[in-house]
Amino acid sequence: MCHDDDSRPPSPPSVGEVAHEGLLTLTGSDGNTFAAYEAVPAAPHGRNVVILPDVRGLHPYYEALAVRFAEAGFHAVAFDYFGRTQGAAQRPDGFDWQAEIPTLTPEGVQSDVAAAAAYVNGLNAGPTFTVGFCFGGSHSWRLSASDLDLAGVMGFYGRPPMVEDVEDRFSTPLLLLVGGADAATPVEDFAALDARLTERGVDHEMYVYDGAPHSFFDRAFAEWKDACADAWQRMLAFTERLS
Repeated sequence: MCHDDDSRPPSPPSVGEVAHEGLLTLTGSDGNTFAAYEAVPAAPHGRNVVILPDVRGLHPYYEALAVRFAEAGFHAVAFDYFGRTQGAAQRPDGFDWQAEIPTLTPEGVQSDVAAAAAYVNGLNAGPTFTVGFCFGGSHSWRLSASDLDLAGVMGFYGRPPMVEDVEDRFSTPLLLLVGGADAATPVEDFAALDARLTERGVDHEMYVYDGAPHSFFDRAFAEWKDACADAWQRMLAFTERLS
C-alpha cells in the first residue's frame, strides 16, 4: 500500500476555502453502487479532478486529498474500488484489501471513473482530469486510451507494465510523477516508457524526483517537502495548460 494509516497529503501552494466536503454514493453504468468523497471549492477555477486511490480504496488519505484539491480550486471526487463486493457502506478496520484487489478489472475501474466524472461535471461543467496513486496511478494512465471525455490523466508511483496492453492507444495527455528511488518500480521502466511515448508523439510530461521513495507525496516527509511542492506545481501547470 502507498501510505501509512495516519498519512495525509501536502497542501497546495495556495490554500483556498472549501465550500463543502462529504461522503456520497455513486452508481456506475454497470449498476455498481460505490462510495465516494466530494470536495467543492469556495473559489473554483473551473477544473475538475477524479482521484483514483491506491490499493486500499477510499482511505482517509484520499478523502483529505480531495479537500486539498478543492483548496487549490478544483471540484474533486475520490472514489472507492470495492462497491461490487463490499457495497457502499464504510468498511470496518482490518478490511482485507489484498483479497479484493484481484476482483477488480480495468473495465470496472473505468466505469467507476466515468460515474465520478459525470458527477463532478454535474457540479462544474469544466475540463476533467484524473490523478491516481500506485495502483490508481497505473489505472489513471490507462484512461489515456479510453473514450472518456478527459482533458488529461495524471499519476504517481504507477507501474509501466500495467499499461503495456493499452499503451499503443494512448491519446489523452499524460503526466507521470515518479520517485527516483521507488522500490516498487525501477526508474528504468519509466525511462523506457517515456522514450516510447516520445517516439510515438504522445503528449506527455514525466518528472523523476531523484532519491524520492514510493509514497513521497506525504506532508510527514520533511525531506521531500520540495518534491511535494514541485509535484503540486506540475499538476497545476499541466491542468492549466490543457484547460
